[in-house]
Amino acid sequence: MLRSLYTAYTGMINEQRRMDIMTNNLANATTAGYKMESSSSQSFDKVLGIKIRDVSEAYNDHAIGKMSLGVKIGEVFTDYSQGALRETAGKYDLALSGEGFFAVRYVDKNGNESTKYTRDGNFRLTKDGHVTDVYGNQLRTESGVLQVPLDSEDISIGVDGTVSVNNQVIDKVKVVDFENYDYIEKFGDNLYQTVAGATEKEAEAQVLQGYIEQSNVNSVREMVNLITITRAYEAGQKMIQSSDSIMDSAVNSVGRVS
Repeated sequence: MLRSLYTAYTGMINEQRRMDIMTNNLANATTAGYKMESSSSQSFDKVLGIKIRDVSEAYNDHAIGKMSLGVKIGEVFTDYSQGALRETAGKYDLALSGEGFFAVRYVDKNGNESTKYTRDGNFRLTKDGHVTDVYGNQLRTESGVLQVPLDSEDISIGVDGTVSVNNQVIDKVKVVDFENYDYIEKFGDNLYQTVAGATEKEAEAQVLQGYIEQSNVNSVREMVNLITITRAYEAGQKMIQSSDSIMDSAVNSVGRVS
């Protein structure tokens, strides 16, 4: 009975973790450039059950066979597939068509500078002429960060990232891709950072001015998954209630001396 309780418990914890992932996806269904997360489940390693100090076996330990300790989250992974492109006509709205990331200059609270990566091209112009994301991180270029004259009227960004002001090229937006996405991880709200072993490569993505890449979350599919997870969680609850009822009967009815 105790084994069934713990097995049901691990299943409920697993479904709760999956639900957290799904609800986070739904919460970011309208976040520009967001990439949905998914998970896999796997069983714990089987272990050898042993009965110890068994009176019928002259107090010798006795193997009773293999047993499973339930289920757990195996891996949480990110789906980097392209999201739909929405036209905005904004001169600082940028989207990437293809694989790659915008690079932004990130400064932490201690003043340490690093480069982060994003698919969210919802950029804006600050009062000092810098182009930043919604969190204030400056858009990196091949020569530094993108800064345009405040009085500029004609600003165009080509598919190769070339930035032109009044028909004069001033810089080029930096777009980065990686050999293996297993070496990048999510950072903060909608950014990514590299981990040891990451290898950059030339990005083949095209930069589209006046467009925003939407989240790749399929809301309908996520809602269906949430219903499935809820039912699995409820099944675990019923298993625990049934096991508890059986143990109650065993202790208070079967074992009662009349």
